[in-house]
Amino acid sequence: MIVFSEDGLNGMSQTFHKLYRQRLARGYWRDRERPILINNWEATYFDFNENSIVEIAKTAKKAGIEMFVLDDGWYGTMNDDRQGLGDWSANLNKLEHGIAGLSRRIEEECQMKFGLWFEPEMVNENSNLFRSHPDYRIETPGRKVSHGRYQFVLDFTRKEVVDCIYSQMENLLVNSRVSYIKWDMNRSITECFSSGWPAEQQGEIFHRYILGVYDLYDRLTKRFPEILFESCASGGGRFDPGMLYYAPQTWTSDNSDAVERIRIQYGTSMVYPLSSMGAHVSVTPNHQMFRNTPLATRANVAYFGVFGYELDINKLSEEEQEEIKQQISFVKKYRKLIHQGTFYRLLSPFEGNMAAWMVVSDDRKDAVMGYYKILNDVICPYRRLKLRGLDAGMDYVIEGRNGSYSGKELMNAGLITTDASAGQVLDGGETCTDFWSKIYVLHGTKREEQVL
Repeated sequence: MIVFSEDGLNGMSQTFHKLYRQRLARGYWRDRERPILINNWEATYFDFNENSIVEIAKTAKKAGIEMFVLDDGWYGTMNDDRQGLGDWSANLNKLEHGIAGLSRRIEEECQMKFGLWFEPEMVNENSNLFRSHPDYRIETPGRKVSHGRYQFVLDFTRKEVVDCIYSQMENLLVNSRVSYIKWDMNRSITECFSSGWPAEQQGEIFHRYILGVYDLYDRLTKRFPEILFESCASGGGRFDPGMLYYAPQTWTSDNSDAVERIRIQYGTSMVYPLSSMGAHVSVTPNHQMFRNTPLATRANVAYFGVFGYELDINKLSEEEQEEIKQQISFVKKYRKLIHQGTFYRLLSPFEGNMAAWMVVSDDRKDAVMGYYKILNDVICPYRRLKLRGLDAGMDYVIEGRNGSYSGKELMNAGLITTDASAGQVLDGGETCTDFWSKIYVLHGTKREEQVL
């Protein structure tokens, strides 16, 4: 696909964003506001039961979260990453009422939607599926078979394999109240050979494999058109337009550290719209980078994507839980603007210590900007940031600041972003630290025409 723009990389990105969001993505969820979710993975990993899940969901509901997503560890004999993949029925030792019972409890007791994690393309050797059909695995005869995290790739080039997985998933979904599916794929294909194809067609296996993935997606999205699918491949490893046709959003990266996500989301936005980027607030120290970042900064980055949480909300302090309520209120107010507005990158995190981006509504009356300082500095210079996409003929007020600013001023002279590290005393005594960030919300009104 080729895009031409006279407005640089932002113009190029905006063309891609509209094309992917409005034409490539389709179905029930294309234009709807995406639910704010909480995922239990970093809260519990494999150590959970039905009651512990419901307790997290109840507290999440009080904060205003709209969906609970049960991640890995709910199926087959799964208690670690060595077993169960391929057996898509509930582990009744953990979930005594199965997925059907748990999903009802989440909807009825917690008044939330319920989502579920699958990894349908993978299999463990310690599974009923593999014991029954060892030939379903992709492997080269006579050669060593490599695993990744004790899992192997199913041969989706073969219709009978796709049929088997579809049958299991359909049976579970038709009997449960599942509103969202996180579709994971945590390893690449190695020893690429399919027993279902002759030697002269083995070079087609990678391509035919993806056609099998599309076939499974196609069947499931037609059978369950109101389920929201989010694709995932070790995070964003399979972030491509073909997947957006079936799943309008993708888990952007397994690295949920806020500072790393500034770079990840900035780069992803070159082609993909914010409505396609799963972006969550996770615990600190972060489980990938072991970095401590403020709860506010974690949210200020995640706002510019499909927002959610990956933590045990019951382990947070009262102050943190109150802060989460405020974050959720902000997302509910501005998620439509963030997902459907026009996105501009302002400062690149790849070129300096600062990063900034903003989203402007179609009528240019409202805008939300994220501003990030990765490491604190001292004796820093006076700073202005030129904004983009505003209406030069409007006057804008900025929440938390006195006065108004013309769109022409903000785009040509810039918004003053100088902070306390330059010696300026800020209203409210705000102090910068490492991993500091700020959200600016602008509201514009058209100036009355002056009478000559």
